[in-house]
Amino acid sequence: MNLQLLRHATMLIEIAGKQVLVDPMLSEPGQMPAIPGVANSSDNPLVALPINPAGLKNADAIIVTHTHSDHFDEAAMLVLPHDRPVFCQPADTAKIAAAGFTSAIAIDATYQWEGITITRTDGQHGTGKIGQKMGPVSGFVLETSQAPSLYIAGDTIWCTEVQEVLDKHQPQVIVCFAGGAQFASGEPITMTKEDIVAVCRHTPAAKVIAVHLEAWNHCSLTRQALKDYAAENMIADQLHIPDDGEWIII
Repeated sequence: MNLQLLRHATMLIEIAGKQVLVDPMLSEPGQMPAIPGVANSSDNPLVALPINPAGLKNADAIIVTHTHSDHFDEAAMLVLPHDRPVFCQPADTAKIAAAGFTSAIAIDATYQWEGITITRTDGQHGTGKIGQKMGPVSGFVLETSQAPSLYIAGDTIWCTEVQEVLDKHQPQVIVCFAGGAQFASGEPITMTKEDIVAVCRHTPAAKVIAVHLEAWNHCSLTRQALKDYAAENMIADQLHIPDDGEWIII
């Protein structure tokens, strides 16, 4: 299994002979408005894709954890082939179908595709009223006899739901959406540096990969700050923080 971080939560995963595109956000820098009221007022996304998005048309399938614009944007709706299977949470099927995709597959529990078992998982996209306003969010576990098990946690904080997935599936590779995303008020809505440490300590045998950094204006946690915190908490050998465009060979 190989994994390439493109930008933010957008990734390419090569698994069991298939190429899966995760959370395609393909806009040029500055094409979407900034989240208001936070320190960084730059329009989104903050950085360019490291590849030509036209090359993503060859992906065999797409996974969309949820349809917020930093995970599934209008550029992706226009660029990507509409005949590819798009695996998603049930709440997003109608929106994806309305965008012209002819094979939006809602996964309530598990789904078998090309020798890969895809299991949808729950999470908490924040706490309190903000968490409720953010709507449902999902992660996905990919399991196959041909590769290590992979858990894409999605936009969630460290919570009971995530812990239950780790305990049940014992994933060998865990992708956490970090960044400590936060609005002008309220608590973080994606994983903080403390949350990443909690994941690592709960699953010390797993390889943990942190993405969702330095590409959206309300994600204040930087790669360097997370690296420093990981070193302080003695998880640096377990945690990988890839640069945009970097391939991870697993």
